[in-house]
Amino acid sequence: MAREFEVVGVVGLGTMGAGIAEVFARNGLRVIGVEEGSTGLSRGRAHLEASTSRALSRGKLTEEAAKALLDRITLTTELADLADVDLVIEAVPERLDLKADLFAAIDKIVRPDVVLASNTSSLSITELSVRTGRPSRVVGMHFFNPAPVQQLVELVRTVVTEPDVVDDVAEFARGLGKVPVVIGDRAGFIANALLFGYLNQAAKMFEERYASREDIDAAMRLGCGYPMGPLALLDLIGLDTAYEILMTMYNQSHNLMHAPTPVFKQMITAGLLGRKSGRGFYTYDSADSPKVVPDTAAPGSAAAASDSLRSVSTVGVVGTGTMATGIVEVLAKAGMDVVVRGRSAHKTEAATAALRRSLDKAVVRGKLSESDRDAALSKVRATTDFEDLATCDLVIEAVAEELDVKRAVFGALDEVCKPGAILATTTSSLPVIECAAATSRAGDVVGMHFFNPAPVMKLVEVVSTIATSADVVATANQVCASIGKHAVNCGDRAGFIVNALLFPYLNDAVKMLEGHYASADDIDAAMKKGCALPMGPFELLDVVGLDVSLAIERTLYQEFRTSGFAPAPLLEHLVTAGRLGRKTGQGFRDYTAR
Repeated sequence: MAREFEVVGVVGLGTMGAGIAEVFARNGLRVIGVEEGSTGLSRGRAHLEASTSRALSRGKLTEEAAKALLDRITLTTELADLADVDLVIEAVPERLDLKADLFAAIDKIVRPDVVLASNTSSLSITELSVRTGRPSRVVGMHFFNPAPVQQLVELVRTVVTEPDVVDDVAEFARGLGKVPVVIGDRAGFIANALLFGYLNQAAKMFEERYASREDIDAAMRLGCGYPMGPLALLDLIGLDTAYEILMTMYNQSHNLMHAPTPVFKQMITAGLLGRKSGRGFYTYDSADSPKVVPDTAAPGSAAAASDSLRSVSTVGVVGTGTMATGIVEVLAKAGMDVVVRGRSAHKTEAATAALRRSLDKAVVRGKLSESDRDAALSKVRATTDFEDLATCDLVIEAVAEELDVKRAVFGALDEVCKPGAILATTTSSLPVIECAAATSRAGDVVGMHFFNPAPVMKLVEVVSTIATSADVVATANQVCASIGKHAVNCGDRAGFIVNALLFPYLNDAVKMLEGHYASADDIDAAMKKGCALPMGPFELLDVVGLDVSLAIERTLYQEFRTSGFAPAPLLEHLVTAGRLGRKTGQGFRDYTAR
């Protein structure tokens, strides 16, 4: 017979513990909340009252429901008050010794049939369970922050957890309106094992001064649709907490992707813990405040990098594919004169037709007037002759992602373009300096990596090589601003910002699947429900194309030679088998029967 959980104990009433207590109380359960000392108890009560007040002000709760919710929660400083509960979940700080001692104490107080759960995000449930007399009734129940909002619960079983305990707790979680994913006991579980490798790489990128904190965060928000940038997220989590999670994962996996980058230790030692201390990667107006305030690390205007900007009124675009056509649309709608160069009249006609269809669609949807559509079309001229690019102030290359092809284009542009014209490449992974080396004007060459679809995606990565002139970078930033794009600046190395952070995370997800730790569906659910990402890693890989993903991962590995970047064998095998994702009907999932 399934267990009934009617009275639940929550030990630790910080932000997470108070949120979990609220989830239980919202679902009509009686809650015993335990915190150490009167100060901790007052802070826990304040968390609960603040959360219910927010829900009340947003119309999520009525006054009567809010009062009833708080009345269901009894707060105490005594563990002995847990004697009659049906389940206990701990949410104390992420220290193994603290959690283990707590479980040993609770084990002596509650009934033998009571299930003990830990909200740990990375510590071993097995190590906690053996400190009790009931290891078969100990599970991990990892909620995500904020617990009342986030749907995911990672339900962690050990090798000795009774199957009926797992089933009962999973059903209990569903009754709370949560989505449980059942997994084995491994450091980081699903979400943190994938998330913290990515966060660690972002911190390393910042530490190496490859890009500013603002640009790293903006790149992942605008380029990938993430709700928060990685450095802002680390400030929210707490740098000390992130460090402990990474160390726990590294000690178990010995994967260098999990070895905390040194900047964590330095910042922790200096007391820069993130929002909780009022300063981390960013500075906040007070401790625990979400409001970022300017500080000495805040960048000035990108255009201020140079005293002079080059004039840009006519832009050439080389290429007639989806990306090239999208860039043409963006430029033309911004009022720039555009010259599109294609390899044949057939290709330029097809590109012009695609442009018209896209603009017509915008008119139908009410996003563009007919007069603005006609004005944009009048700004575009198609050609098959490189010579017609001679008067352009900026030429953007958007041909196939093959270095020899791009170098040939840049060689041709070098011969025909006027002195002072800026030459840009939209490459997402190839070295920009290789394109520059095909010209006699390396200082005029820059990367301008638009994201697909260009008319929709706001981000452009502006990539400077060791030879790019400062005024060229400043002008590229200014052009982005004038066409409604958000430019982020970085150096010329594989992956730039977005792909260098995104694809190692995707690769880790493939390795997790390959190791039979969790299914593709559970991994996708964990990252969407637990981290609020717009797509799970396997959904995204199938959309991007497994062959494209493999090529990017190989480029990253060849440049950085980090073992964690080596492409997962499963990805290699799927590409060899012709399973490339949605475009072939099969990838990590089968789309042929849909």
